[in-house]
Amino acid sequence: MASNTLTLELAGVSPTFRVLGVKVSAVQIPDVIAIMEQWIADSNRTHYVAVTGMHGVTESQDDAGFKAILEEADLVVPDGMPLVWLGRWRGFPLKRRVYGPELMETFCRDTRGKYRHFFYGGAPGVADHLAQTERDRHGIRIAGTYCPPFRPLTDEEKNQAIAAIEAAKPDVLWVGLSTPKQERWMHEYRDKLRVPVLLGVGAAFDLNTGRLKQAPRWMRENGLEWLFRLLAEPKRLWRRYVVQGSRFAWNVCLELMALRAFD
Repeated sequence: MASNTLTLELAGVSPTFRVLGVKVSAVQIPDVIAIMEQWIADSNRTHYVAVTGMHGVTESQDDAGFKAILEEADLVVPDGMPLVWLGRWRGFPLKRRVYGPELMETFCRDTRGKYRHFFYGGAPGVADHLAQTERDRHGIRIAGTYCPPFRPLTDEEKNQAIAAIEAAKPDVLWVGLSTPKQERWMHEYRDKLRVPVLLGVGAAFDLNTGRLKQAPRWMRENGLEWLFRLLAEPKRLWRRYVVQGSRFAWNVCLELMALRAFD
């Protein structure tokens, strides 16, 4: 599957399926890494990758602008077992989810010091901690880090951030702002930056530094990570997983039974 997916992507035809009107790329982690390396080698424009699960798909149902941002993404990878299951239903032999923290770890491990990495986002000090952690683990090259304030940036701050990233000349820029903020950021900045690859990986900043505890592997691989995270942060995540999760499941049932079409 990996070689076939890569061939299609390089030809400009990314294999996708739709979930509630949102395109999802039928790829696995090795496919994404191969595509990223091709983008870096070409360096002809900025590409952005949305690492999306149930939360992102549900958010897009009430926000046409956000759905358009996902539609324009170069890849929308299935970071969630429900999307993997739906991909299988539509005939794609997806074995596993494209889990954001694992994608980052695998890319850093497999490419080591080959590329320059920039980390944008996280709470104060987290981007620096993540950069140091990945360098210690895998010997990656750090182009820079930037921790934006938890508020909209002023025009001056936006220009400063662009200048800092451009001066650092990264090959890969990891964005940890959470969904949908990180996807909006990548969409806004894609034409202002000369960086081959932007990836929105959200909680990977906290998970890969150990600030947040990851769910056991068996839960992550069987669609139960949501339960682990809900129990760990009920006040912050109850609406996402209880309300939005129920709505997602209901709408998917309607779509699968052809009772409602989602554009």
